[in-house]
Amino acid sequence: MPIIPTSLLAIAGYLGAAALLAAPLTGWPRRPRTSALLLGALAALLHFAALLGMHRGALDLHFFAALSLVGALVAALTLLVNLTRPVAGLGVIVFPLAAALLALDVFVAPPTAPVALGWQIKLHVAVALLGYGVLSIAALLALLLAAQERALRLHRPGRLVLALPPLTQTEALMFRLIGAGFALLTLTLLSGLLFIEDIRAQHLIHTTVLSIAAWLVFGTLLWGRWRWGWRGRRAVRFTLAGMAVLLLAFFGSKFVLELVLQRVR
Repeated sequence: MPIIPTSLLAIAGYLGAAALLAAPLTGWPRRPRTSALLLGALAALLHFAALLGMHRGALDLHFFAALSLVGALVAALTLLVNLTRPVAGLGVIVFPLAAALLALDVFVAPPTAPVALGWQIKLHVAVALLGYGVLSIAALLALLLAAQERALRLHRPGRLVLALPPLTQTEALMFRLIGAGFALLTLTLLSGLLFIEDIRAQHLIHTTVLSIAAWLVFGTLLWGRWRWGWRGRRAVRFTLAGMAVLLLAFFGSKFVLELVLQRVR
């Protein structure tokens, strides 16, 4: 399929799905959740198709290409979460973001060529991206959880809060995702030790150090949850702090290397 028409259809699908999911939040009596999820699924498929065409079917991890890939992955994971939990607020945030990241990759980013990678590194990257995507959704749920707690504390339950599952269910889902993401992050660090040959030459020192820091943050949160029952604002703060460090670990390093220092690998 041609890249630009495919990308435009994907962007339109994302925005349409987000609008449908947001409709009940604006007071529209209908709840077109199924239609929104189907449209979002179509948009995500078109997004992946655009990535395959644009990057020649290879795994391109340059800054804008990686952002777009993560956007598609988080959108797909959001759809899976919504199959079992009616967390409409996730799609309202994730789908427009995925559309914006795709648009940046197609219309703004300079052309790049994928770097040849062995199967070991591809496996390492696949696990890392999946973990990043799962923890990204956990961070979004943390934001929604904070909004729910604030609204309940102020006795002002707005439409967003009413559209979400009960606070305890949102929190339980967040911790399940953090547990899964922590396991994937652990596998990422272990596979990196096994498969990455020269951490200094590959400019991965900062990425590795920050990834370990994020691993410690999420590990501390899970320990605190198990040992002392941590929840609420403390859990939100730990989740957002861990995600911020993880964001710096991958995209912060890439931004400096590729866009500031112009070291495109």
